[in-house]
Amino acid sequence: GDAFFGGGLGDLFGAFFGGGGGGFNGGRSGPQSGPDLEAGVTIAFEAAVFGSAEQVTVRTAVHCETCEATGARAGSHAETCSNCSGSGQVRQVRQSILGQMVTAAPCPACSGAGQVIPDPCPDCNGDGRQILEKTYTVDIPAGVDTGSTLRLTGMGAAGLRGGPNGNLFVQVRVLDHDRFERHGNDLYHQLRIPMTQAALGADVTLETLDGAEELVISRGTQTGKTFRLRGRGVPHVRGRGRGDLLVEVLVDTPVDLSHEVEEALRRIAEERGEAVAPPEK
Repeated sequence: GDAFFGGGLGDLFGAFFGGGGGGFNGGRSGPQSGPDLEAGVTIAFEAAVFGSAEQVTVRTAVHCETCEATGARAGSHAETCSNCSGSGQVRQVRQSILGQMVTAAPCPACSGAGQVIPDPCPDCNGDGRQILEKTYTVDIPAGVDTGSTLRLTGMGAAGLRGGPNGNLFVQVRVLDHDRFERHGNDLYHQLRIPMTQAALGADVTLETLDGAEELVISRGTQTGKTFRLRGRGVPHVRGRGRGDLLVEVLVDTPVDLSHEVEEALRRIAEERGEAVAPPEK
C-alpha cells in the first residue's frame, strides 16, 4: 500500500531487497549485481511428466528507463565521491592489544557506490531502478517433481545504477493425479476389475498418460498381479529414457446382489464345495 512506498525508493529497496545502497562490493570493481529472487509455480501432473511452459509473475526491480539506469536526472551525471575517492569504502585505523588494525567499511557519503548523484532522477530517486511486477514464461522440463528448483539466470532483480540482474529461482509444486501416483520415475495405478473378469479372463482398455493400452487379464487372475508397461512412466529429468507404469490388479467383490445373481453364486459355491453363509432373512 501507500505506507510501503512512503519512505521513498531507498527505504523500499532496504525492505524488499536487503539494502538500498548496495554499492559497496568489498573492493571488487564494476557494478554490483542485483539480488536473487524466488517464486513458486504450481503445475498439473501431466505438465510435470511431459514438460510445459508456465507463467510466473514476480515483484522485482528493473532498470529505470527515464535515466537509463544512471540514477541521474537528464542532462546531469554522477560524480566521483570525494569522501572515498570513488573506492566505495573508507579505511579506519584503530589501536588494539595486537597493535594497529585497519578496517574497511562502506563509505557513508555514497553508501558504498563510489559515486554520488547531485541531481537524482525524479522517477527512481537516484537508484537507477524501479519496482514493478514482471511476468516471465518459464520452460518446465519433463520429469520435474514437487521440490524441484529451476534457476533462471539473469531474471532476478536489477542491480544498482546499471548493475546486472541477479537470478530467479522457481520452486515447483506438482498437483496430484486422480488415477496415477508417482514413485520416483515410475507411475503406479490400481486397476479394479470385477470378479467375473478375474475368474474368466478379459481384454481391458487402460487409459494411460500416453493413450489407450490393452491389458490381457488371464483366467484366474488374483489381486496383486502387476503389469509393467515399460517406458510409460516419467522421463528422467537429467538423462534419457522414462520410467515404467506399474498397474496393480484389485479384484472387486460384488455387493448389493440381485436375487438371481445371489442364487447363481450359491449354486457355484455348492458345486465347488465351498461353505457360505445362509441367505439373509
